Amino acid sequence: MKTLARSAVEMPSSGIREIVHVAMTMPEAIRLEVGEPNFSTPPHIIEAAYRAASEGFTKYLPSAGLSSLRELLAQRVERVNDYHVTMEQVNVAVGGVQGVISTFLALLNAGDEVLMPDPAWPNYEMGLLLREAVPVHYPLYVENAFIPRVEDLEPLVTERTKLLIINSPSNPTGAVFPEETIKALVEFAQKHDLYLLADEVYDEIIFEGEHISPALYDPERTISLYSFSKIYAMTGWRIGYVIANKEISKTISKIQEPQISCVSSVGQKAAEAALTGPQDCIREMRDSYHERRDVVVDVLKEQGYYVYTPNGAFYIMVDISDSGLDSRQFALKLLEECKVAIAPGTAFGNYGRDFIRISLATEKNLLLEGVQRLCQYIKHLKAERG
Repeated sequence: MKTLARSAVEMPSSGIREIVHVAMTMPEAIRLEVGEPNFSTPPHIIEAAYRAASEGFTKYLPSAGLSSLRELLAQRVERVNDYHVTMEQVNVAVGGVQGVISTFLALLNAGDEVLMPDPAWPNYEMGLLLREAVPVHYPLYVENAFIPRVEDLEPLVTERTKLLIINSPSNPTGAVFPEETIKALVEFAQKHDLYLLADEVYDEIIFEGEHISPALYDPERTISLYSFSKIYAMTGWRIGYVIANKEISKTISKIQEPQISCVSSVGQKAAEAALTGPQDCIREMRDSYHERRDVVVDVLKEQGYYVYTPNGAFYIMVDISDSGLDSRQFALKLLEECKVAIAPGTAFGNYGRDFIRISLATEKNLLLEGVQRLCQYIKHLKAERG
């Protein structure tokens, strides 16, 4: 038989999912590895989907999404992110993940180079490799609170560089980039004539500081990615959206047809209800994540493993270099011996090798117990090494 597609075969699997699949066989495990809110989708959103399905709203929709939803999304961007777009600039996607893939398909040719953060959400690299583009990693150092520095990006640019990816608030670090950093990154993209993909999926989960959208400074070259998954606790509904200039948006709409035809009709009605209904749920979830962040930081300080404080999203990276293990080995052993699942830093890139990622989107008592076990296990392994 003929061989399979090289890009698919050579694409690495997610290092997070490796832990997830083991943890799913251990009902007693404390689950701190997955970036999934422990809150249920708000009832008014579920009711809207049920009503739509009951009334027969179950047919195909336009590839770019319902016009009524796209109008609401354009309004939401203006209200929350403070820049103006029209409905024609909005494409509804099957979660943020498919929005990323559509963007890569619209922008990149095989061999194009893409500057992406390290550590970073692993799906960027997986999608780039499937597109046969070339990921080029720029470092995010804990010493700089995981905020990128333009001087680290400059040496990486070549004539093949076409796209810069930034992610704030960040998965996996929880970093929120200050305004001067966002401006500097936009100016860098302008200087080198790069497209800029801004992953803003956690834009309303901010504890300190302010979320700044790059499209404020250059809406033509910026492609902005958003999702209902984290903000509204709608991970399984698979609703995201992409904002771009009209040319890119038209291309993405065309690409959506052979990929997905359209996003779920009842899911889009649920998304409309999320946007038009009570917004207290966002504040309540954010406040809960904030409280959990503070408690985890206190534990890490008490145990001697504190290195920084995340200002957004619902993650924190913990330095496990004292264990003497690489983060993948550490994650597997912690799960096996202590029944705590965390995401290994190696899943997010080379600069995450001495870290693990904890998700704060877990019930507080379980979160505290898991972090205590984690700290004690690092100390145990350090003592074993002498």
